[in-house]
Amino acid sequence: MKILYGVVGEGMGHAMRSRVILEHLVSQEHDVEIMASGRAVDFLSKRFEGVNRIHGLHMIYEENRVRPAKTLWSNAVTGATGIPKNIAAYFDLLTSFRPQAVISDFESWTYLYAKTHRLPILSVDNMQVINRCKLPEAIIEGYQAQFQLTKAFIKSKLPFCDEYFITTFFRPPVRKERTRLFAPILRPEILAAKRRTGEHLLVYTTGEGNEAFRGALAKTGLECRIYGMRRGITEEEVEGNLRFQPFSEDKFIDDLASSRAVIAGGGFTLMGEAVYLHKPMLAVPLAGQFEQILNARYLELEGYGRYAETLDDPKTVHDFVAAVPACQEKLVTYTQNGNIEITRAIDEWLDKAAAGVI
Repeated sequence: MKILYGVVGEGMGHAMRSRVILEHLVSQEHDVEIMASGRAVDFLSKRFEGVNRIHGLHMIYEENRVRPAKTLWSNAVTGATGIPKNIAAYFDLLTSFRPQAVISDFESWTYLYAKTHRLPILSVDNMQVINRCKLPEAIIEGYQAQFQLTKAFIKSKLPFCDEYFITTFFRPPVRKERTRLFAPILRPEILAAKRRTGEHLLVYTTGEGNEAFRGALAKTGLECRIYGMRRGITEEEVEGNLRFQPFSEDKFIDDLASSRAVIAGGGFTLMGEAVYLHKPMLAVPLAGQFEQILNARYLELEGYGRYAETLDDPKTVHDFVAAVPACQEKLVTYTQNGNIEITRAIDEWLDKAAAGVI
């Protein structure tokens, strides 16, 4: 079957999730054409043929918060040149590929192609949980305006798909039909990782200037393997119990699988991996990013970790380390088989699409 697959390039989680699904589709001998933007293009191009670069929306982040004005301006400037290129790409696609179905991971152009050409379309992402599920007040409290704004944006991004498959480590009630929840999709390297409990903390942060946070880590007395704080280094730098790491995917995954606990942002992908590997996590979402706030608050609600708005107060890290045993008790019961369940569901959806019964 000829499938058009769209991947939004904001963050790498969409690309990592899509990689697993695309590998499955290729293994089933489907003919897949991929449309992607941002960093997703380079990531997917290393693994698949037929990856096309298109313009996509992006966020500007500074000092651990979203900058709306700079984001709007940057998208306006790049969109002026990007949109005509997208149109040209779709004309080329129309004449040479002619897809029979479309799958979109929060990507708008493939969605529009499906709607314009009356093709079956499936949405696969984690964002739609905000629009298509009922969230408890404890998750939204204090962020009602951000929740409503984010919900309106997500609702307008890919409306009226034939089905919505949502990946999530938590299970809010579904409030809209044609919606199914699945456990997070995990890359093969995470599934193959040897889970064990060490004594070190895995820290992933870009907060290079946060001296209070660094001091709090030092006071834990625990070995802290820190990624992202010193971006330019090419080898490990050690300062007492703090070990600053150059980025290596293999070493990062091994440090994650063997850690005592994790301190990182509110991104869905790493959080889902930490939960799967039974690693308590202190999540510090980007300010102004409700989706990350949602993830972090649900992490705490489920008992799998803790949520913090900032790491400025050393007590935040101290209290999290003290809570790690209780979080470990909650995580020990967590199990999932998300990859198999969602790829099986996608196969079933494609069978219906091919039969014209969607």
